[in-house]
Amino acid sequence: MQQINTYSQDEIQVIDNDSRMINGNFKGKDIVSLDQFSAEDFRVLFTLTNSMKQIVINNEPSDLLAGYLISLLFFEPSSRTFGSFAAAVKRLGGQTLDIQNPETVSSLAKGETFEDTIRTFEAYSDAIVLRHRTAGTAKVAAEIASSIPVINAGDGSNEHPTQTLLDLYTLYERLGRLNNLTCLIAGDPLNSRAIHSLIRGLSLFNNNTVYLLSPKQLQLTRDDFLFWSARGIRIIEISSEKDIPGNCHFWYWTRIQQERFASREEYHDAMKERFIVTPKLLNNFANKDMILLDPLPRVATIDPAVDADERAQYFRSQIRNGLYTRMALLALLLGKA
Repeated sequence: MQQINTYSQDEIQVIDNDSRMINGNFKGKDIVSLDQFSAEDFRVLFTLTNSMKQIVINNEPSDLLAGYLISLLFFEPSSRTFGSFAAAVKRLGGQTLDIQNPETVSSLAKGETFEDTIRTFEAYSDAIVLRHRTAGTAKVAAEIASSIPVINAGDGSNEHPTQTLLDLYTLYERLGRLNNLTCLIAGDPLNSRAIHSLIRGLSLFNNNTVYLLSPKQLQLTRDDFLFWSARGIRIIEISSEKDIPGNCHFWYWTRIQQERFASREEYHDAMKERFIVTPKLLNNFANKDMILLDPLPRVATIDPAVDADERAQYFRSQIRNGLYTRMALLALLLGKA
């Protein structure tokens, strides 16, 4: 089988900067990177997200996407992202073509190239939602399927734009702004696309400070650290829970990315230094107004005893907002809103 190229960080930045900017008009656009968004684009999306939330809460029937077929091509395992996109389409009256693990259940197993697989589903679909293990793949797919929107549902350790859209919506809904924030992001900054996307999203707004808590071997690469710092976001790397500042507006806790390690031994070594949110940690270092987020799955990240804390929003607003924001995004891309 033909392999997709693995892109360097510099090449990925070029890819991102070359993406079509939204500029207030979502119709027909690919969603490859958060760099396509402006503050006004977030306003448009979040306003529609509020309406989509009411559709779901009130169990209102919708035929907004009636007659539309969306292909979900997931080359990596997923439950939340896959499920929320499927639910988003169906909540709006559309249908999905669900392909999980295409390399084993599609013609890729017979030697078909990735490019031809994308061309095939472009012919069947009104949009493609793609997850792939290789950074830069979403950009490749968007170039191939030029007649329909392609949505990046996670490409390797690069980006996960729709995760960040729901995260930013959750923050905006709770805090009323996306600038002048101090946050703690913990886990695996080296490998986590959710972290990379969230930093990218926060860098689009003024005066944000990010504390990155991780084992030293999982810190950002120096290139990434310098890149984000140059974009105006203040990044402070810490490796001890004792250095968590008490004035954080939110904590964002992520798992160590087992699938990104070369060997099980390396993964287990990293897990020895993992950080877990416990009631004690919250009591000692979190203020009463902060919120706690986790993109999930919860794998040695947050003690279940924390779930009852009102500051814990991962199973409350955060996961639900994934459905609402993806409903809004699909409606906008397909020109139905």
